[in-house]
Amino acid sequence: MRRLLLPVLAGLAVAACGGKPAPRIVNAPPPPPRLVDVSDDTAAVARDAAKLGNWPVKIGKPYQVAGITYYPADERDYREDGVASWYGPGFHAGSTANGERYDQDDLTAAHRTLPMPSWVEVENRDNGRKLTVRINDRGPFARGRIIDLSRKAAQLLGVDRAGTARVRLRRVYPGGRSEIAPPPPPPLVVASAPVVPVTTIALPTASREPARATTTTGTNWLVQVAALGDGGRVSWLKGFLSSFGPVLTESLPGGLTRVRLGPFGSETMASAALAQVRAAGYADARLIPPTTSR
Repeated sequence: MRRLLLPVLAGLAVAACGGKPAPRIVNAPPPPPRLVDVSDDTAAVARDAAKLGNWPVKIGKPYQVAGITYYPADERDYREDGVASWYGPGFHAGSTANGERYDQDDLTAAHRTLPMPSWVEVENRDNGRKLTVRINDRGPFARGRIIDLSRKAAQLLGVDRAGTARVRLRRVYPGGRSEIAPPPPPPLVVASAPVVPVTTIALPTASREPARATTTTGTNWLVQVAALGDGGRVSWLKGFLSSFGPVLTESLPGGLTRVRLGPFGSETMASAALAQVRAAGYADARLIPPTTSR
């Protein structure tokens, strides 16, 4: 009998051990949060810089927005403390001040006076995060703010939810770049439209039809540059384009403002202005013939 009980008791012991429930941990502390390290995002900066190709460096002329005059300059040791904001969906795929398409998922920013492109390190003084962004736009024009970040940059720096943050800016030169802005191209000298002579053709004396005057038409060529929805950027672009020729603006439905150069006295003059505008970064600029100027 004893020999029969031993295997049974051993089996029950094994079963009891195998079925023992795991101990419960009540109110366990959450795992420590993962800190986003954006202090040396060189790969993202390199990808962004690779998009530039031979993009021209611009400083630009002084311009005025809301009664304030801004003086762009190549400040080599630029540093500044202030408030950062950000802009995103409402401007995505629109034109920036240097003529490229704004991508809210690039590490870029708008600054009022630094060259385009140039790079600044942005430090969020509230959480210590740092990020290098490329300047490719003008702004912000709200008082007390010193930089307007792209949506992606704002997310990495922890600015997107609050909307603004106290930041410290420092100009940097990633990859050993030393982008000294070259002197601006010589302004396009736009001559006034030539006076077209009116030629009177005398009919034979036998004809009773009155003499008719013939004139040459097609002297109102335009250059379409951009259509923008931000008044500050429209003001900046008008000042920037003024060296290429007369600037025309027109309000469009939906809050956009169309910015054009002209009118020019001939297609040749308009094409010369178009070439300079495209060389300045506005690759989508195009000619508007007189018959379709509206």
